Amino acid sequence: MGGFELRWVVRVTVVLMMVPKILGWGKEGHYVICKIAEEYLTEDALAAVRELLPDQTEGDLAAVCSWADEVKHHYPYYRWSSPLHYVDTPDFLCNYKYCRDCHDGHRHKDRCVTGAIYNYSMQLSQGYYDLNSEKYNLTEALMFLSHFVGDVHQPLHVGFTGDVGGNTIIVRWYRRKTNLHHVWDTMIIESALKTYYKSDLTLMIQALLRNITDEWSDDVPSWENCKKMVCPDPYASESVRLACKFAYRNATPGSTLGDDYFLSRLPVVEKRLAQSGIRLAEVLNRIFSKQPFAAQ
Repeated sequence: MGGFELRWVVRVTVVLMMVPKILGWGKEGHYVICKIAEEYLTEDALAAVRELLPDQTEGDLAAVCSWADEVKHHYPYYRWSSPLHYVDTPDFLCNYKYCRDCHDGHRHKDRCVTGAIYNYSMQLSQGYYDLNSEKYNLTEALMFLSHFVGDVHQPLHVGFTGDVGGNTIIVRWYRRKTNLHHVWDTMIIESALKTYYKSDLTLMIQALLRNITDEWSDDVPSWENCKKMVCPDPYASESVRLACKFAYRNATPGSTLGDDYFLSRLPVVEKRLAQSGIRLAEVLNRIFSKQPFAAQ
């Protein structure tokens, strides 16, 4: 067995080990995003996605939508991927610029969530139709891309450098001590599930799909307004503006966030989940179109 083949077997084995654990780690937001995306995939894109997914997923992209988080935390081999989940911006400027902001802690360029989206969309678009190419691991590229499109829509994944995207802002979510980043990653969604959706993720997904076709139908064309293969920079700009307007506001260290914060921020979270799903579908539809997309 060649070196590339051995690495491929090892990595796919890691994938298969992680699949059954995904929802147990509380990654409901990513699951919702990929379920929405699956509803909007073309036949060509759906066939390509199913071909690339590990067999154990049974063709369900949502089953591995949190894979990038799981391997980052639990497998030393993947620790290099940690900076790819976010892009921090200068404190209080409330804007994002790729050239200024997309780097890791060692100032290595392009190592951030928007850079990762460009990279993995390129790998998929170049590698999928090249039958002789062994340059890229397309299964990993698909799973990374699907996850990172979700991450860039979470406002505090494009938060301030000084508080590490809200991670160092300690607050209480009702009675629970936590940090502001975790509130936006998990706790708003968990509270919404308990309050409005009978703790049933399927009900939440159905409600968001109804909103896409009804309440948000006039907005959806603007969500899809991308003339390139992928457009992560506008998504990051949206996120940092929402972080300033909603996430950071009235969430100072030591504060207790309750009903006022929850009820006013939940619509933002739900719309970002929907936008992520629609945009992920659009990206995959472009990548896996049998008509090659024009070079960027």
